Amino acid sequence: MAEISLRRARTVIRKAMEHGAAAGMKPLSVVVLDAGGHVLAFERADGASPGRFGIAHGKAYGAVMLGMAGRAQRDRAEAQAYFMAAVNGVYGGAVVPVPGGVLLRDKRGAVIGAVGVTGDTSDNDEAAALAGIEAAGLVGEP
Repeated sequence: MAEISLRRARTVIRKAMEHGAAAGMKPLSVVVLDAGGHVLAFERADGASPGRFGIAHGKAYGAVMLGMAGRAQRDRAEAQAYFMAAVNGVYGGAVVPVPGGVLLRDKRGAVIGAVGVTGDTSDNDEAAALAGIEAAGLVGEP
């Protein structure tokens, strides 16, 4: 199985945070999970509310567990609310089906984890995640 290194996970976080600051976003929190849904790295910017870990984690966790990024989860929730409600039941309410949860792929397309960003609008969160992923030389699927 392909993996993401801690060095690359930290790069994703650093560059996502830099993107958010440069774009004037609210303080971000960023988590990187491996392909099994385990936390590799997390950071919460100064001024970000303390509950942001759970939201960032839920965005990334849903993406990696379902193989479906946050934007696709949101669309599925709008079309079939019962499905996402059932999924959230299966995963103990840990899934946050909105943009900002991005599948993380290597250059060959293998899923190696997910990134979850929270703190600003969901669209801005997703943009920050994608900026961090690209800077780390990986491929994000929003």
